[in-house]
Amino acid sequence: MSRGNKIAFRILFFMYLAGVLFLCFGHFDSTPSVPLNFFGIPTDKIVHFTMFFPFPILAFLAFDRFTETVKSTLLFTGATFIVGLILAFGTEWGQAHFTEYRSEDPMDLLADTMALFLSSVLVIVVDIVKQRKSSA
Repeated sequence: MSRGNKIAFRILFFMYLAGVLFLCFGHFDSTPSVPLNFFGIPTDKIVHFTMFFPFPILAFLAFDRFTETVKSTLLFTGATFIVGLILAFGTEWGQAHFTEYRSEDPMDLLADTMALFLSSVLVIVVDIVKQRKSSA
């Protein structure tokens, strides 16, 4: 990947992080009402899943020079998953302790964790396939 692309992905990654923090801590009184459930799944859980799913993918795109071997891919993606969990836990904890208009919800953390896990598995599979193709 070219140096310009790498810089662009890093900027995108940090903009994404800023967006997640804005969405987690923003006070949105004038938002339009949305259905409480979508196919039986609470809408706010879908939002949490959608918010955290890109984290491992964007981290990989921004910092993939650390994934030259299968072992390094697993270590990098595992570390990314843990950092994502820290971010997810931190936002939930921060909502409970630093805002009066948000609350801490363990089910939000579960949705975040599921998104991080599935996205991490996707990154691992894609990177290992890429490594195998380049070594063949």
